[in-house]
Amino acid sequence: MRTRLVLLSLGGLAALLTSIAFAVTIGPAAISTADVWAAVAAHLGLGDSTLTPLRDGIVWDLRMPRTLLAAVCGAGLAVCGAVMQSLLRNPLADPFVLGVSSGASTGAVAVVVLGVGGGAISLSAGAFLGALLSFGLVLLLSHILGGSTDRVVLSGVAAMQLFSALTSFTVLTSADAETTRGVLFWLLGSLTGADWGQVALCAAVLAVALAVCLGHARTLDAFAFGAEAAAGLGVHVARTRLVLLSVTALLTAVLVSCAGAIGFVGLVLPHATRALTGSGHARLLPVTALTGAVFLVWVDTAARTVLDPQEVPVGVVTSLIGVPAFVAVLYRGRSKA
Repeated sequence: MRTRLVLLSLGGLAALLTSIAFAVTIGPAAISTADVWAAVAAHLGLGDSTLTPLRDGIVWDLRMPRTLLAAVCGAGLAVCGAVMQSLLRNPLADPFVLGVSSGASTGAVAVVVLGVGGGAISLSAGAFLGALLSFGLVLLLSHILGGSTDRVVLSGVAAMQLFSALTSFTVLTSADAETTRGVLFWLLGSLTGADWGQVALCAAVLAVALAVCLGHARTLDAFAFGAEAAAGLGVHVARTRLVLLSVTALLTAVLVSCAGAIGFVGLVLPHATRALTGSGHARLLPVTALTGAVFLVWVDTAARTVLDPQEVPVGVVTSLIGVPAFVAVLYRGRSKA
């Protein structure tokens, strides 16, 4: 199994690097892979760039940060989905089941439409604060209701509906047509305007979250047998659940604040990856991260090029792909059962 993990990880890493190199070349301006590597090498101090300032800017300032942000978001959402499905013992759990996405949407809309913060708070910061507020509400509700797994899920559904309603009410009553269009496009998931600061922030939070989750890999394996069985194996159930849910909620909040609400990545990809790695989380989590990264890189590439010059929200494309893929995963599980 260790050899299999190494092979899958190396194959996934090679696929990711190849995907990033090719994705950056795709677009209205013709850019070759040689141009990509030349620009990257020059900015890393490994040589002199032979590209014109315009072409160098297209590679380094526009396409590269957007493609890398797509990879980081795909990896993060997929890891969150894998952790939550095991932690909550719910195959339908994904990063948005705790209402984090809806809270982020409300925070972003409050900044853009209502002008909360008086211009001192950016859309991303507003989305992040809204996500944390939503997660805090979920923790409070689940604690009041008993703190069991099903109560956490139900609290998340309640928070999701509440913040979705607040978002819709705010947009319908306070926004003009142009603002409404921009907000709705962001709510459906958009990597437009990605910059290196967002890439660095999301990558740093992903690295910390992945390290924490991998450190709890054996604990997550124990949760597969239920909370009581995990407690019997010496796991502090309540504390572990709080730590891992907080980590996944924080990661989701950061990703949503930068890229909007991108659904189905955390729901489908963990199921697909388990077919390759098995259920052991020491193998599942890193491979799921690589799979999610490759997936979203190509989804974003399709979203910005298929209907060029019009761009399709990334969340729309993931849903179009994710729904039939999820049905196929469920059907496969039914056939095995």
